[in-house]
Amino acid sequence: QTQLVESGGGLVPPGGSLRLSCAASDRTTTNYHMGWFRQPPGKELEFVAAITWKGGNIYYADSVKGRFAIGRDRAVNSIYLQMNSLKPEDTAVYYCAADTMPQDMSAASEYTYWGQGTQVTVSS
Repeated sequence: QTQLVESGGGLVPPGGSLRLSCAASDRTTTNYHMGWFRQPPGKELEFVAAITWKGGNIYYADSVKGRFAIGRDRAVNSIYLQMNSLKPEDTAVYYCAADTMPQDMSAASEYTYWGQGTQVTVSS
């Protein structure tokens, strides 16, 4: 059973930066498309960013374009989310997800494997 483990969350002031990482437990996910989603307090799960298994295609939610960057390191079977210029509205639990062939990279329902989530709080 593939497991995903996120790390790197925490408390950061507005305008600050954080880097989240997501490591997969087995090599099968090397060929999986992967993404980041988040759930703000009291709100629905929402798409943040996604990357295809070779890294050739990258997708971002409009709310994070120009501030966040997704990347993957296939050698260690992990992805990251570099978050810059953080805003209070970025406060959420962030989840990474993986699947072999999501038809819609921005749809949470298309992903089979999920991490446990990591809390990101942007506050002064």
